[in-house]
Amino acid sequence: MKRSIKPETAIFSAILTVTIVTWVLRGLGILTFIPGLIIWLLLLLTIGSGVVMGILGTRR
Repeated sequence: MKRSIKPETAIFSAILTVTIVTWVLRGLGILTFIPGLIIWLLLLLTIGSGVVMGILGTRR
């Protein structure tokens, strides 16, 4: 039986991956042109999507 990933889990995972990759590459000096505001927005978007995923996970 094939298990599929819930859409909210896939969205959260994608946002988290983009945030981590952006943060690491900026820290290494590769993406230095990205302002700190973008990093903050990605972090807030990750937290928000995690909260939504948690709320949707408690529903039946």
